[in-house]
Amino acid sequence: MFPRRPPAALAAWLAGARGGGLLALLANQCRFVTGLRVRRAQQIAQLYGRLYSESSRRVLLGRLWRRLHGRPGHASVLMAALAGVFVWDEERIQEEELQRSINEMKRLEEMSYMFQSSGIRCHPPEPKSQTEGNEDSEGKEQPWEMVMDKKHFKLWRRPITGTHLYQYRVFGTYTDVTPRQFFNVQLDTEYRKKWDALVIKLEVIERDVVSGSEVLHWVTHFPYPMYSRDYVYVRRYSVDHENNMMVLVSRAVEHPSVPESPEFVRVRSYESQMVIRPHKSFDENGFDYLLTYSDNPQTVFPRYCVSWMVSSGMPDFLEKLHMATLKAKNMEIKVKDYISAKPLEMSSEAKATAQSSERKSEGSRGPARIEYA
Repeated sequence: MFPRRPPAALAAWLAGARGGGLLALLANQCRFVTGLRVRRAQQIAQLYGRLYSESSRRVLLGRLWRRLHGRPGHASVLMAALAGVFVWDEERIQEEELQRSINEMKRLEEMSYMFQSSGIRCHPPEPKSQTEGNEDSEGKEQPWEMVMDKKHFKLWRRPITGTHLYQYRVFGTYTDVTPRQFFNVQLDTEYRKKWDALVIKLEVIERDVVSGSEVLHWVTHFPYPMYSRDYVYVRRYSVDHENNMMVLVSRAVEHPSVPESPEFVRVRSYESQMVIRPHKSFDENGFDYLLTYSDNPQTVFPRYCVSWMVSSGMPDFLEKLHMATLKAKNMEIKVKDYISAKPLEMSSEAKATAQSSERKSEGSRGPARIEYA
């Protein structure tokens, strides 16, 4: 609003306005506001410039803009990212995500027991569609298709609606290692650098004291002539002694301390859920496991080529994981015991924070469409 003026000054101002004074005043006001905004933008740019290179700034800001576009009230998330802060309230693995994976394992076990006596081949039950009860079935999940059926290993896949990608599911059994050993070998990043020759880099970036989730940066070789890929993902594990079950959930995130590198292709769409059910106990040989996996490797190869690579690569990886577990058992390689070293216990305040954040609805995480060689 305009400042108060005495009657004489107001009359003079109005008289001058007829000769262009009003336009001049408005122009001055616009220049003042614009100047303030430019100075604020410069201050933010200077702060951000000290944290990242120019190319990294462009890439990360572009990611944040696409992610936050259409999500009002998330300006604080953008500002936190500009300041190099990872917002755990938005990205930590929630209890409900762990529980969904456990429920899938229970449903598959129920179907297995039902068909075991009749000799019918077991297929995983289709998860309840989020659009169930809605006449519009465009978002309905596709049925599972059997890809590989062996005695102790079954692999299915199904198309991810609206993409050229597949989601994969493995149900398998091991009888010569314990669930504890198998679980620990998956979680031990230092040991994986020794048994997985494809790993270029694997390290924990940040940990969350509320949920026990942690962010990792993983760089891995891809088959020639493809570029190496890198993943930034959050993972969380849980051990349910009462129900005799273990679960590990991972999914891709953006972290301000790990901007994209021109040396690697960033995989932005990645999800993995592993559930382990001991046959007896955590320390006796024998268990079943359910692995559900999807990612977008961002290749220019046709869909059937990508499907072949994943379908053949996943059994190979699981066998390497199995052999690494056997070596850790037989050769007594020291592996951290994650089951005994549980994540930090939550305080009452932390639990309240976690419960509050679990009520927030999660945004969609559709696979990226840009592809690379």
